[in-house]
Amino acid sequence: MAPKLAVLAAAALAAAPLAAEAQSYRCVGADGKKYYGQTIPRQCIGQPIEQLSPQGVVIRRIDPQATAAERAAKQAEEERRKKEAAAAKEDRRRAQALLATYTSEKDIEQARARSLEDNQKQVKEIEARVGSLHKRRADLEKEMEFFQGKNKPPAKLEQDIKNNEIDLKAQETLLAAKKREVESINTRYDEDKKLYIELTRGGAAAEARK
Repeated sequence: MAPKLAVLAAAALAAAPLAAEAQSYRCVGADGKKYYGQTIPRQCIGQPIEQLSPQGVVIRRIDPQATAAERAAKQAEEERRKKEAAAAKEDRRRAQALLATYTSEKDIEQARARSLEDNQKQVKEIEARVGSLHKRRADLEKEMEFFQGKNKPPAKLEQDIKNNEIDLKAQETLLAAKKREVESINTRYDEDKKLYIELTRGGAAAEARK
C-alpha cells in the first residue's frame, strides 16, 4: 500500500502546478458559486473577475460595471470635446464672416437701419392687407344679412366668408411675427457690434482671420 500511496502523492504534487496554471481567472457567479478557468468562464460574464498568477495570487481585478462606467465617462468626455471644438469652429467662422462684412461700427448701424426699414415696410404692407380683409369681411357680412330670415345664402357666399376669415387670421399672425422681429433684429446687431469691437481690439481681428 505504501508504494501506491507514494505514487498517488507524487501525482497530486505534479498536478498542483498545472491546476494552479489552469485557474487563471476566478469569479463568483450570479448563483453565488465560484468559477475558475484558463479563460474567463461563461458564468463570470458581467461579474467582477480576479485574474490569478500561476501560484494562485490575485494579480488583477476586472470589474465589468466599473469598466462600462469608465467607457461611458470617456465617451461623454469625447462628446464634450467635440461640441467644444464645433462651437469654437463656429465662433471662428462667425468672426471671419463679421470682419469680411463690416469695416466699422458705422457699417453695422447702417445694416441695422436697413433691416429695421425693411421690417417696417413689410409691416405696413401686411397692415394694408389686413385692412382690406377687414373691409371685405364687412361687405360679406352685409351680404349675409340680406339672407337673414329668407332663403338660404348661396354656398359661394358662405365659402367666401370662410376663406376671408382664414386669410385674415394668417395675415394677423404674420403681422404679429413681423412686429416681434424688431427685437430679434436689434439683438442680432447688438451682438454683432459687441463682437466686432472685441475682434478689432488687442489683435483679435488678426487672430480671427487665421
